[in-house]
Amino acid sequence: MFKMEFSLRWIWLPALSCLLCMGGEVYCICTEEKVQMDGGNYTLTKQLETSSLMIYRCPEDYYPYPSMTRVCQANGFWRPQPKIFLPQRCRVVECPDPTVLKYGTVDPPQERYFVHDETTYECYSGYAMRGSARRTCLPNGKWNGSTPICSRDSGANCADPGIPAGASRAGNIFEIDDKVKYSCNSNLILIGSKERVCQENGQWTGREPACYYKHTYDTSLEVSQAFGSAIKGSLTELESTDDTQEGRKIKMSKNGILDIYIGVDISESIEPEEVKKAINTTIKLLKKISTFTVSPNYEIVFFSSEVYEIVSILDFFNAERKIELKTIIEDLEKFEVNDRNTGTNLEQVFRRFLDRMSIIKLRVGEQFKERQHVVILFTDGRFNMGGSPEPNLEKIKQMVYMNHTGQGTESRDKYLDVYVFAIGAEIFDDDLQRLAVGTGGTHYFRMKKISHLEDTFDQIIDEEELKGLCGLHAVYDQSEDANRKNFPWWASVDIQRGSSSKKCMGSLVTPQFILTAAHCFTRGDLPEHVTVKINNKVKFVKDFTIHPQYNNSARVDQGVKEFYDYDVALIQLKKDIQISNISRPICIPCTQETSDALKLAGVSTCQDQEDLLFKNQLERLNFLNKKGRTIVQKEVHAKLGDSVS
Repeated sequence: MFKMEFSLRWIWLPALSCLLCMGGEVYCICTEEKVQMDGGNYTLTKQLETSSLMIYRCPEDYYPYPSMTRVCQANGFWRPQPKIFLPQRCRVVECPDPTVLKYGTVDPPQERYFVHDETTYECYSGYAMRGSARRTCLPNGKWNGSTPICSRDSGANCADPGIPAGASRAGNIFEIDDKVKYSCNSNLILIGSKERVCQENGQWTGREPACYYKHTYDTSLEVSQAFGSAIKGSLTELESTDDTQEGRKIKMSKNGILDIYIGVDISESIEPEEVKKAINTTIKLLKKISTFTVSPNYEIVFFSSEVYEIVSILDFFNAERKIELKTIIEDLEKFEVNDRNTGTNLEQVFRRFLDRMSIIKLRVGEQFKERQHVVILFTDGRFNMGGSPEPNLEKIKQMVYMNHTGQGTESRDKYLDVYVFAIGAEIFDDDLQRLAVGTGGTHYFRMKKISHLEDTFDQIIDEEELKGLCGLHAVYDQSEDANRKNFPWWASVDIQRGSSSKKCMGSLVTPQFILTAAHCFTRGDLPEHVTVKINNKVKFVKDFTIHPQYNNSARVDQGVKEFYDYDVALIQLKKDIQISNISRPICIPCTQETSDALKLAGVSTCQDQEDLLFKNQLERLNFLNKKGRTIVQKEVHAKLGDSVS
């Protein structure tokens, strides 16, 4: 009885203090007592006021325990409440239990495995090893390498899919239509496919699942590579040819149009600096997409309890107003987060996307079935208004799939992709994973901060298959090797003449040819006098050709001391350049690559390209100039047409 009375008094004391401090109004603030953390720190979104979110921070290799966040409630208590016998502290990062390996051993056998712990795997006699024989627990709570699997060549249609660390599997028969089901042990979260089916082609449906702790997250490199691999199917497709610069060309994968819907969470559970970085990341993503051969239509919204439309996809249907990437970026940069509140209405976001799709369907009619739809969502999933977004997502699916889900009908899964970037200190995985939709790669990514993506979207364009794209470069890189990334076609030309030399610049146009200026050469220069340096690698020259009509003194009699018409030369290398993200060709006129880069449909003519590139009487042009070790982009203006004097 005494204990009960004591407990009641303890609960009423804070409430009584609230009444006194507000002169009769029920208004409370939380205190920092018992919520401080040993070994780390925290931030508050609204100081100690009601609805303020406390976000804990720990140094590398540690995570907040037992809570990642707390919320100040109206009654002056934190949720979850701090526990006297379980104080808040920074705990060493732990990785899932790897001893789930079947038909093999894990060394060393431990009850728990922590960051930097190393393990080795060995199969029993008669079993072969697939995957990584040695793994290390990483600071993000994941094991490096791939899941080790000990299996026999049983002749089954599908290979043993293995058991990821921290998981258990039901199902040990791997014939056609057989299923395996996964679940995670203890307090782990299953990310990926809970069920996989063996197919006739010997492959398992879905993707290998993984078990995550709440402190586990995907690295920026993992996300950029997986997202790039997944989304490139929406942007490009390869077609082998024999008459292009690289022996292959990139073209749009569908005959239709790509509509991209982007939603960015700016509610109070997302820290303000992360919102700004989400805007920057969105801008960089748009720039990367613009380097592909499609010109998508965009719907871009920010959301909390309300939805703020930054770019309307319906504006792209206005023939009198051309929406350029520059305008979209300016609108994004101008957006300011002034009045954020604690509400998050994901339902309204998907309703907005559904409404836009419905209007587009009415406008385009039958052509709607050729449109591809990509939804990209940045959020922690903490929605507390409007209800679940899933019903609206189901309506979007029905609209895009057109009920083509039964047997004997063409699957339309490829026409809808929903990518979810789960960000924040505490993520609502169960709700968010159900929103990820699509085939052909990962669609759900779990991240600590959106800023981890900021400088990694270049990975999207570094796919081996995209080497044929000319003019592809990093438009915003500020790293030490920015020269190569920003101007990957740049080459240094050195012509040795006895004890002196002439240095010029050139541009890579194919793996074998460099375009440079004819005035770099003089009578008596030979190929063996010339070397080319690209990405700090010296290349020897097989031959060079100067334009036959170049004559620097052709108009001396007209008072023109130096005449630079036809001032071009072509250098042929002895060995091809290895094309990569830092050694790519520039676009040259009258090629299919340039046609693709200019987003001209199908096969274009030289005149088509000229009409687009030189459509004004005064055109802005760029050229490169070297100052010391730095490459500087200079700007000039050229008079064309009637303006030429």
